[in-house]
Amino acid sequence: METATRAGFVARGVVYVLIGILALRIAFNGGGRQADRGGAMAEVAHKPLGNVLLWALGLGIVALALWRLSQALFDRDGVGHRLMAAGRFVFYSVVGYSVLAYAAGDRGSGSGGSDKQSKDLTATALGWPGGQWIVGAAGAGVAGAGLWLAGRAVMRRYRKHLRIGEMSQGVRRGVDVLGTVGGTARGAVFVACGASLLVAAFRHRPGEAKGVDDTLRSFSHTPAGPWLLAAVAAGLAVFGMFSWAQAKYRKL
Repeated sequence: METATRAGFVARGVVYVLIGILALRIAFNGGGRQADRGGAMAEVAHKPLGNVLLWALGLGIVALALWRLSQALFDRDGVGHRLMAAGRFVFYSVVGYSVLAYAAGDRGSGSGGSDKQSKDLTATALGWPGGQWIVGAAGAGVAGAGLWLAGRAVMRRYRKHLRIGEMSQGVRRGVDVLGTVGGTARGAVFVACGASLLVAAFRHRPGEAKGVDDTLRSFSHTPAGPWLLAAVAAGLAVFGMFSWAQAKYRKL
């Protein structure tokens, strides 16, 4: 189980590195594949032995989901930690299923990308009684999670989960750079996604909700232009590298 979980961190890292690369292409070329999980799967599928790699990625992420499930069931650090682990179990289960479905030939699992899925889900939720409040709460939750992720990265809270004593001084410094920069960029994307949901709820317009791809593209529409998108994209790729470091040094 430990070996499978570490393979899962490698798989997660691959996905984030690919999303970062795709977003960098958008920043400098303005086009290309969508910079989200669907785009990453399509990128892998078109490589030699791409389908084999997709199966490996999917199984690795499923292993992460099972590890989070074990934490949700048996963690002794309190109810809060177990609830967070349960939420991560659901998240990684959905991601793992989508990758495996794509590998099995269900290309529809990646079609439309995160943007279409976000708009469709938001439209459905807004049609429910109290839908604006539900979407608004979801947006606040996602944005809050992003602030929490970025804050943990800046304060280097990830260190308590790593076997720091096994690292040389140079490796420790490198991992700190990867964890701080990558975690902050990841948190920024969550905050922006959550903010788009809040806007969609306030205006009652599902089209305002953004998936990962639209969120990343929106960074290029700021006064900083494509350079901000390039910085966030590089940060996501760095987070992927941090996941690879976690595969080696994470306490399990």
